[in-house]
Amino acid sequence: MTVTDGGELREWRRSRGWDVPELARRLRRAAEEPVAAHDGLIRMIRAWERGDHRLSERYELLYRRLGLPPGNENGPEPHPAPTGSQEGSDPVRRRTFVELAGISVVSAVLPTGVGTTPPIDLEPLVLMLTGAMPVSSAGPPDLTGLGVSVARARKDYQACRYAELVGRLPRLLGQLEAACRCLDGDDGIRACALSADAYHVAAGFLLKIGDQGLAHVATDRSMAAALASQDPLTVGASGRIVTHTLMSSGHLPAAITTAQSHAVRLARETGIKTPESLSVYGSVLLRGAVAAAQYGRRGTAHDMLAEASGAARRVGTGANLRGTAFGPVNTVMHQVNVAVTLGDAGTAIDLARKIDLSAITVTERKVTLLIDVARAFFQWGKYEQAHTALRAAEETAPQEVAARPLVGSLARNLAVLPPAGIRRAAEQFASRIGASR
Repeated sequence: MTVTDGGELREWRRSRGWDVPELARRLRRAAEEPVAAHDGLIRMIRAWERGDHRLSERYELLYRRLGLPPGNENGPEPHPAPTGSQEGSDPVRRRTFVELAGISVVSAVLPTGVGTTPPIDLEPLVLMLTGAMPVSSAGPPDLTGLGVSVARARKDYQACRYAELVGRLPRLLGQLEAACRCLDGDDGIRACALSADAYHVAAGFLLKIGDQGLAHVATDRSMAAALASQDPLTVGASGRIVTHTLMSSGHLPAAITTAQSHAVRLARETGIKTPESLSVYGSVLLRGAVAAAQYGRRGTAHDMLAEASGAARRVGTGANLRGTAFGPVNTVMHQVNVAVTLGDAGTAIDLARKIDLSAITVTERKVTLLIDVARAFFQWGKYEQAHTALRAAEETAPQEVAARPLVGSLARNLAVLPPAGIRRAAEQFASRIGASR
């Protein structure tokens, strides 16, 4: 990171004639993705200026957009590698994470390897969530068939097949709404649990594309159905998407509290004794750790990561129970995300090197890791490696890369900040995913 002295940030702010609340307002307006709410951002700015916390990558970029000058004329200074880092020693160790992880960088850097991203028609899903689409009630509900359809929706989501997912979701949600209304007893409870999971998937997709309004609608319906199911695990799983939605809206303290509350509730009601309960419990904690990192609560983030790691060791190999993809590897991937968010790029890369990408069976998780690695390299000032990681992500799941505003923001920055040698390739990448300026 270029600026590490809180006094520099304070003097720069004062030179613009802004008080802290005004800077908070300007940072929020400059953001292309959700950031902390106004009051929370005020507290974060004061902590940065006191030197209590380092400015993280995404907030430094917002400062740059407001005119904060770089520390040197050649671009951001790289983070020093942490003790034990392999970056920058001998020729073998200088290979990028992408090469070390066994990704085919040949296919990752050739534009012909990426197919056309299919269009996604959101309108039927919008109409379903806003109540403008009639709910189907033709024939008695087939809970077995609905269960298969919900499982398929989750599979499409985790495989980043978003066009296929959105094409099926509206009808499926309508069928589940009808089933929840007309069934009672155990069948009604089962229908509600399925509905909670399907709305969870819908909310997750909507958060990816940055549609916070509709994501809140889907999240609310997921939790309402989960509570009606009377199943603690279903409620806990929906608590995870509630936490995520609060994060995406900038309500970071509420997100942290929500994750903590659902973890405590789950422990009280289930005892956290089964692989499924451990998976839901750990995944809620991981989401809370990310929220804590985004809010600058380093200690809270690491505490939640440590608790989740303990649960992951008890689960063993990730089995994707309850659609969580939870396990030891997924926990390390969240450690990477938290490190990047806190501005610890070197630590993030060292953690990423411990992960065998070929062992990650959930495509969405694999691509998320590659994007976090790209963020870390960008934060470290290693733009070519950042670009290569993004291309590898695109090669793995083009619909995921095209859907996420975060990738677009990173791509635009890569198109203007790197050395001229890769600028054209970065510009082409940004154009291809629809992120050109």
